Amino acid sequence: MKNKKFPSYRADMRYHCLGCGRERGIGELLYTCPDCGEVLLLEDKNFTALKEYGQGYWRDLFDSRAGSKNPALCGIFRFYELIAPVLEPEDIVYLGEGDTPLIEAAPALRARLGLPFFFKNDGQNPSASFKDRGMACAFSYLKALVRQQGWDEVLTICASTGDTSAAAALYAAYVGAPLKSIVLLPQGKVTPQQLSQPLGSGALVLEVPGVFDDCMKVVEYLAARYRVALLNSKNSWRILGQESYAFEVAQALDWNVDKACIFVPIGNAGNMTAVLHAFLKLYSLGIIDSLPRLFGVQSEHADPVYRYYAAPAKERIFAPVEVKPSAAQAAMIGNPVSFPRIKALAAEYQKLGGERSFQVLRVTEQAIMDSMLLANKHGHIACTQGGECLAGLIAAKDKGLMGADEYAVLDSTAHALKFMDFQNLYFNNSFPANYRISADVALVNTPYLILTAREKAELGPQKFVPEVAERIASRLGLQVITKD
Repeated sequence: MKNKKFPSYRADMRYHCLGCGRERGIGELLYTCPDCGEVLLLEDKNFTALKEYGQGYWRDLFDSRAGSKNPALCGIFRFYELIAPVLEPEDIVYLGEGDTPLIEAAPALRARLGLPFFFKNDGQNPSASFKDRGMACAFSYLKALVRQQGWDEVLTICASTGDTSAAAALYAAYVGAPLKSIVLLPQGKVTPQQLSQPLGSGALVLEVPGVFDDCMKVVEYLAARYRVALLNSKNSWRILGQESYAFEVAQALDWNVDKACIFVPIGNAGNMTAVLHAFLKLYSLGIIDSLPRLFGVQSEHADPVYRYYAAPAKERIFAPVEVKPSAAQAAMIGNPVSFPRIKALAAEYQKLGGERSFQVLRVTEQAIMDSMLLANKHGHIACTQGGECLAGLIAAKDKGLMGADEYAVLDSTAHALKFMDFQNLYFNNSFPANYRISADVALVNTPYLILTAREKAELGPQKFVPEVAERIASRLGLQVITKD
């Protein structure tokens, strides 16, 4: 391997079924096992060969690529050998995803919680969410597959509560023909800001009455019968791209995650799958010396994974739940596609790191909104899922699950601007009753009209500025400057 040129290493990548254990090659689009119907994970059968290179080699290699000017080794593909080392440089799609900052909590917020923590601002990805990580990998694979198969048309399709559709449409628009983008959205369950994104990227947007789970069933049906590229997290290539989140966290912490507690919203369980898989890879290669503790967080309005792990180990049975409206829209999933992946990977994780290394917390909708606004009031740009993670951290602290010498990293999956409608509902105390959210006056912030249009007209141009300025000074209690 050479550091300066594109890597020479190529993996023997296979789809591995978590149900029957069978493996298949990557020369076709697969989302579930053709034999048993279970979900798949992509694994490199040559992965042990990477262990020949020591800890220092990998740390130095990935650190050296942080400043790369080669688009094929930028962003998530800085970790090429750990993500999809079957791709050629001409197939790699790079739109500036990855390399999102790890921002230390504001001093006042840190003091309020009584422990150190960070937000990882994944809302600073191109389409303003973490979904771009997975799409970069999935579309790179699609480019390679289209080139190899000579296909003249491929429909890319996804079910979404907003962020997935925005990312899928963006990357499809960039790659262009022969790819065409279609997205299925639950009618009325996507914010106007999120809806505008796939429309702006030129995707065909289809709405379906119901919730995300209904859209997902339709997408799965289509993917099983037609040549369409499914781009939800059921797509194993997306999981690989999202693993870069964990790689970046470890690198930002200088590869020392011994006292780190990582909080991730569960949603469709793809991101938690990716984080589990990624840290296991880093640990297996000796790049990190210990596994960080992982906390999955779910809203009480969509909590099937929490319910599973809350039961005694010998009594656990996974059962989908009927979801209720949630401000953390991406979390409003009652039957997460990637749960079998979490179940398998969490068992391996706990075997290596102990029972406390992986836990799932449940938080209220009230706590999610309060926490989002609390974070943003202290200078962060957290989405409702970022609020969900902060609520999870507060819950973990209250339950005594955090050690005095530990710190947290919170996943803010999207940009706060995508969820302004929820902020406005909160400030106006107008959430529908089924959300079970009421405004805390300490967090409410609304505009104040200094003077009316009629008052402005009556004042005239000469008096307008002094009058407005004096009213502002009076409201703020400003003191007139006196000169000696």
